[in-house]
Amino acid sequence: MTWRPRLAEGTAPVLVVLLLLLVGLAIVGPAYHEPSGYLALLKRAAPLMVLAVGQYFVIVSGGFDLSVGALVTAGVVIAARLINGSESATVWVILLVLGFGVLVGLVNGLVTTKLLVPSFIVTLGMLLVLDGAVFLWTGGAPRGALSAGFRMFGRGAVDVPVLGKVPWSVLILLAVLVAAALFMRGGTGRALVAAGDNEAAVRLSGGRVDRLRLLAFVLSGLLAAVASILLGGFASVSAQVGNGLEFRAITAVVLGGVLLGGGRGSVVAAAAGALSLEALFTLLNLLGVSGALESAVQGVIIIAAVAYASLGSGVRQRLGLRPKQRNPARPAQPVSS
Repeated sequence: MTWRPRLAEGTAPVLVVLLLLLVGLAIVGPAYHEPSGYLALLKRAAPLMVLAVGQYFVIVSGGFDLSVGALVTAGVVIAARLINGSESATVWVILLVLGFGVLVGLVNGLVTTKLLVPSFIVTLGMLLVLDGAVFLWTGGAPRGALSAGFRMFGRGAVDVPVLGKVPWSVLILLAVLVAAALFMRGGTGRALVAAGDNEAAVRLSGGRVDRLRLLAFVLSGLLAAVASILLGGFASVSAQVGNGLEFRAITAVVLGGVLLGGGRGSVVAAAAGALSLEALFTLLNLLGVSGALESAVQGVIIIAAVAYASLGSGVRQRLGLRPKQRNPARPAQPVSS
C-alpha cells in the first residue's frame, strides 16, 4: 500500500488563488520574472505567515487571539531597549522575547480555560494591556537600537546549494511550517482540531480540552514572538510596528479556509492564505491602488469567507448532503496538515 499525500478540506481553493496572484505578479512586476523576486516576497510575508500559523492553532481549537499584534510590538520594543546596540546582549534578549511570548500565551490560555472568559475578550484585554504598557514604558517614543545579530534573522541570508542566497526568515518559516504540519498530523494536533469541532466528544474520549486550548494559546504567543524577531530585522523600531497584524493574521487564516469557531482547517492553507494576502497587497501596490484599501480588502475577505462557509453549510443541509452524525464517544480524526 503506497502513501499518497492528500490536501485537507479547504486547501485547494486558496492554493488556486495564490497561483493566480503569483501569475499576476509575474505579468505586472518585472522583478517577478526571476526567482529572487519570489524569495523577496516570501521574506516580506514570513512574519505574517508565522503569525497565521499561531493564529490557526487558536482558531481551529475554537478561540481567537487578538493580542498577537501588540505582542509583536512589545517584542520589538523590549529587544531594542535591552540590546541598545550591544551584540553581546543579542542571544539572551532573543530568549527573553521568546519567553515573554510564551508567558503572554500562557496567561491568555489560563484565563480563557480556567476562568471561562471568552477568548475574544481575554485577548482583546491583553492587547490593551500590552499597548498601554509599551506606551507607558516608552512614552510613545521607543529608545534603544537592535544589534546586527538580532536584525540578521530578518535581513540576512545564507548560501544554500543550487538556490544561492536564501533569507534566514524564509528558512525559519519553512522550519515552522514543517514542525506545525508534523504536529497537526500527530495525536495532539488531531485532538486540537476535534476540540474545536466537538468538545463533548473529546472529553468523553478522555481528552483534556483545557490543556489543548492552553497549548494553542502558548504556541500562538511563541510564534508571535518569533514573528517579532523576524519583523525587527527590516522594520524600524516603533510603537506601531505590530498594529493591525492580529487582523491580518485572522484574515489570512479565514482566507485559507479555516472555519471560524474551530473544527476544520489546514495549517498549510492558513500559511498559504497569509502568502496570498501579501501577494494581493503587493499586486495592488504595483497596479497603483491606494494602500488605504488594505483594511477594506481584509474586511471583505472575512465577510465573504464566513458567508461562503455559512451558505455552503445551508446548501448541503437543503440537499440532504449533511454528513452522518458521529459517535459522540469517538472524536473525529481530520487530516490537518
